[in-house]
Amino acid sequence: MQMIENNDQGNILGKAFGIILSHLRRSVGLSQEQLGFESGYHRTYISLLERGKKSPSLQTIFDLSKALNIDPTEFIKHVELEYEARLKSGEEGIK
Repeated sequence: MQMIENNDQGNILGKAFGIILSHLRRSVGLSQEQLGFESGYHRTYISLLERGKKSPSLQTIFDLSKALNIDPTEFIKHVELEYEARLKSGEEGIK
């Protein structure tokens, strides 16, 4: 079994978060700009989160969850499942 470095795990986690954020945003019919407005963040920050280039704070997760009308616990559960799928598959995971 291949060992994954901590930094690589962080990158995978960031990508998993971004995939789920993008999926949830699209499922409620919001653009990045609309989600930014609803959550109090700039569209470019939403884009960076979705691409896994930035890591959200706990406050950001709660703000995004509220704007997406999803419980933060449920949001994180989806991220965890995506993260685990990416780890098992050697990083590709669910798209």
